[in-house]
Amino acid sequence: MQSLIDPPRIRMADSVLVRAPEKDEPGYWAGCPSVRHDGNRFLLTYRERHPRGVEPERGWRCAVAESTDGVEFRDLWEVHKDELASPSMERMSLVRQEPDGDWLAYLSYVDPADNRWRIDVLRAGDPAGFDIARRTEVFTAASTGTEGIKDPYTLVVGGSVLMYAVVSRSREFTAAERDLAHATADIHNTGLTTQPTVAAISQDGTRFDLLGEVLPTGNGWDAYESRLTCVVPTGDGYLGLYDGSASYHENYEERCGVAVSTDLTRWLKTTPTGPRYTSPHGTGSLRYVDVAVVGDEWFVYFEATRADGAHELRLARVPRP
Repeated sequence: MQSLIDPPRIRMADSVLVRAPEKDEPGYWAGCPSVRHDGNRFLLTYRERHPRGVEPERGWRCAVAESTDGVEFRDLWEVHKDELASPSMERMSLVRQEPDGDWLAYLSYVDPADNRWRIDVLRAGDPAGFDIARRTEVFTAASTGTEGIKDPYTLVVGGSVLMYAVVSRSREFTAAERDLAHATADIHNTGLTTQPTVAAISQDGTRFDLLGEVLPTGNGWDAYESRLTCVVPTGDGYLGLYDGSASYHENYEERCGVAVSTDLTRWLKTTPTGPRYTSPHGTGSLRYVDVAVVGDEWFVYFEATRADGAHELRLARVPRP
């Protein structure tokens, strides 16, 4: 399978700031975006993070914001990690099964019961009305037979919700490894297992059937993690963008590669030797890319590292390929 389209060029120099971190220091992040355009407005989810040891530490706040121009956003809804009694939250994903139906918000966070990542869903007529107290479990480590599942990306296919998420593969641990695996509430930062992307399908947006791994880890720059973050329909199939890392030393600092598919379940990586998109600063991290296609433009949102080590949320507008 060849690349179905030539992915556009994305450069930091041609992008604009959407959300800045609280401080200009390593460990302070604003990013983890996911975006939808409902025909009238952009809906953006994002996360704010503090360094470990700075309370509230790690991913402490997630929000949904709206915009008419895709640049200037105002918050509609937010959740604090304390509302979940969680050590950290990460990516959200919005989807609407019907044009006039409810909005579904999929939120990933560390389960306080076992320190493993999980995904829940919220439902409301408008994103401003999400109620965290009425969330419903979608996936846990136990229900998926993994060491954790997080960072959902969702789209509607034939009326069903198709979800991609990154999992931490289960394997046999020694007693010492088992003690270490979830001690810090983030197995991704231990190097004890690898993190591929799985897919799942649901008729009602709540009860999902797992379809298995669809984007496995590679053999080089993406050998530790391959996290699908975005799917864009093309004339002949689908373009996927994914975060990759070679080892746990690059956890939090992933870079972006490209994959293609004709059926949404079999993905072929077209960047096996290195990432397609990087930041010119620091670690080169450019991750969590998502795209809203509006008219003849791609609105490309991403999180990128800065020269000072902080991460910020940016937007690049490029012609539709």
